[in-house]
Amino acid sequence: MRKKVRKSPIVALAQIKYYDINKNNNVEKIKQFIRLAKKKKADIICFPESVVTRVKTLHFDDKFVKEIKEECRKNSIWCLITEDFIMKGKPYNLTILIDREGKIKGSYKKINLYGDSDGIYPGKRIKVLNTDFAKIGIAVCWDLAFGDLFKKMKKAGAEIVFCPAFWCYEEKAYDKNHRKEETDLLRALIRTRAFENIFFVGLINPVTKRKDRVSYSAIVSPQKILKEIVNKEGLIVSKINLGEIKKIEKLYSEENIR
Repeated sequence: MRKKVRKSPIVALAQIKYYDINKNNNVEKIKQFIRLAKKKKADIICFPESVVTRVKTLHFDDKFVKEIKEECRKNSIWCLITEDFIMKGKPYNLTILIDREGKIKGSYKKINLYGDSDGIYPGKRIKVLNTDFAKIGIAVCWDLAFGDLFKKMKKAGAEIVFCPAFWCYEEKAYDKNHRKEETDLLRALIRTRAFENIFFVGLINPVTKRKDRVSYSAIVSPQKILKEIVNKEGLIVSKINLGEIKKIEKLYSEENIR
């Protein structure tokens, strides 16, 4: 019997520090936040880009991936992790979706590369994946700058789009207050993507002290910011009312605008 899709799923984003428990990987930190998200009754937790390890490119059967999958199974929670993976002999910046049973249910290859390691191949197709709580789209970091990609996900039925990131910027872009200005830009970008497509967006970055990086994460609806976190480690959690999508689409329909 098919499980009924939830109308108000709970979404969690983990803005975490990297390599403060283990200098080579973040697996223990990831597992800690999976357990924390479960305590908050979240249906899914999303982690930032390049989250798993700093020392190697992964395969789907890597021991780190197996540990994360098992933690998802034990806590009956969906999870998105993003790292450099090898697929068919080629390296991609890739997000994998793990389900409540600890199985990989889909993946997305980052299309728009920026600052990625040499030799990384770009993806070519958007992905909208089915879960037991919503249809979700995935974009990675610099993908956020390309509005057409989000429009395609909307057309494919996406209700929530997750954007794991490790966002960087050029200091020469601003005269002063560089990180604040770039944070404001990110806030505007995700609100625009949510509003113009009438779906929910979750942007998730890590905590970093690098001057050219932004530590900002948020969950936004088509009309407002639901939760956000800036310059500190933490988990943000929000209940998503999927019923808002049809209501707002009707509100902004051509019949009502005329």
